[in-house]
Amino acid sequence: MTDIAILVGTESGNAQMVADALQEVMEETHDVSLHEEPDYDELDFTHRDVLIISCSTHGDGELPDNIIPLCDALKEQKPDLSHIRYGIVALGDQTYHQTFCQAGKDIDALLASLGAVRVGERFEVDACTQPLPDEDARDWVREWSAQL
Repeated sequence: MTDIAILVGTESGNAQMVADALQEVMEETHDVSLHEEPDYDELDFTHRDVLIISCSTHGDGELPDNIIPLCDALKEQKPDLSHIRYGIVALGDQTYHQTFCQAGKDIDALLASLGAVRVGERFEVDACTQPLPDEDARDWVREWSAQL
């Protein structure tokens, strides 16, 4: 069983709802911890193998407030994450086409810059066309986990 940490970046609760669904599916076959307020020191990246990030975008493409301290710490500390595999669920609204899923894209780029390896494609959820993002995320994570 793989130890998987699910990190949540949310403002309105949609990314939390998706993370809860991801956790439910992944717990069938893996050890899973859910981090609603992801903290750099608590996560202990040196002993992590797999991350899933469920992150919404708000404002003009900004990160949710609860995940900003983690991203700032990663940028400052610059840890070697080459041993980590990760997946991204990015939530956005396509009517804001210039910043659609920007927070998820930014976290994806940050993790990659630190050497982490994304497994599969980033799953982008459009609030306009996917009214039940948790159901779609369940399907995505089943396919994603088969690639681990």
